Parts: sequence; structure tokens; C-alpha cells
Amino acid sequence: MTYPETQLHHSLPLFLICDNLRDPGNLGTILRSAAGAGCSKVLLTKGCVDAWEPKVLRAGMGAHFQVPVINNLEWETVLNYLPPDTRVHVADNCGLYAQAQMSTKASDHGWVCDRRFLKFHKFEEEEDIETGDSKGWLPEIEVQSYDLDWTEAPAAVVIGGETHGVSLESLQLAESTGGKRLLIPVVPGVDSLNSAMAASILLFEGKRQLRLRVEHLNRDRRYH
Repeated sequence: MTYPETQLHHSLPLFLICDNLRDPGNLGTILRSAAGAGCSKVLLTKGCVDAWEPKVLRAGMGAHFQVPVINNLEWETVLNYLPPDTRVHVADNCGLYAQAQMSTKASDHGWVCDRRFLKFHKFEEEEDIETGDSKGWLPEIEVQSYDLDWTEAPAAVVIGGETHGVSLESLQLAESTGGKRLLIPVVPGVDSLNSAMAASILLFEGKRQLRLRVEHLNRDRRYH
């Protein structure tokens, strides 16, 4: 497929990876946001709903013809579709250590765990049977607030499905590329944001950060 020159001109070093997204409406909405934010590419791993399913097309409102979408990828091949220096970040705001890693004041700001991830992360630390010592088996990835800078290198954001959240493979990929776990703060009592909303917030935050980076670069050039 060919894409509009205007869209290609405004494309950013920003990529989206959909991880086991099964709801057609959510995926269509996410594609629409990706096109609006200027994503260079959207990658769908195996387990996601087909991007060309009629309900996805309807919710996408033409986004399929604005941003390249690559379907049905194995995790082992994902990096083949990204620039060599891309950092993969995950939209994952739980984990047993998330608040401690963020700040001792995290709870004051309403940074709370998302219940969707509790099943997955309750085994984040396990006990060694022989020694009795506790050890983590999930990748150790720094947690940071979504509005701190994470676009210094080409950035790919992983959005997990509503039911299972992000996969172990996505966390391993984030760890191997130096990515972060991006935390979107919600006030206490709110269970979670849905996948489409989280994707939109992160993509447009990435767009804002990249715009500021360009503005600072242009300002520095004027002064020199």
C-alpha cells in the first residue's frame, strides 16, 4: 500500500506494538489514535484481532489507510520492523515494586496498581526452594511516570489487551532494548483505563515530547 504524502511527512519516530488485543472496537480506536499522533508504524503480535476485521475497520475510521499496520507477528520478529536503536516501552502500571521504584510519595499522587495485572504479577517474586531466598523471574524494568522523557531514542510502546495485560515477551523485549514501564497515574478507586485510552494518552504524550525536542533543537541552533 501507498500512504498519503502528508501523513508520511508528519510521521514521527514513534511506533505502537499491540500485544494480544482482542477487542475490535479497541483496536480500531487505537489505530485511529496512532494515525492521529503520527505513528510511523503499528505492529500486531499473534493473538490480536485481525486489523482488517469489519468492526476494526469501522472503528478505525480510515486509519488503516493513514498508517502502516503489520499483522500477526511473532515476538522474535518484532525488532525486524523497528529501527535498530529503538527502545521498547510497556504501558504497565502495576508490578509489586512499581510504586517503590517510582517514589516514596507515589501513593500521594494516586499512582495505584491496575487490577488487570495482579494475576500476572503476583508471581513477580518467587522463593528459591533450596536456599529459601526470594528471587524475581520477571525482567527488571525501571518504572517511570508517562510524562517524563522517554523519546530520546526512537520509541515503541506496547499496549496489552484488556484481559491479560502485557505479555512476558513484551517485558523481555523492553528489558533488552533499555525500555521503561510507563505508568499512567489514576486516582484511588478507579480500576483502570482501557487499552484504547491508555494508548492514546501515551502516543500523544510521545508526540508532545518529540515536538518539544525539536523546538529546543531549533532554539539552540538559532543561538549558535
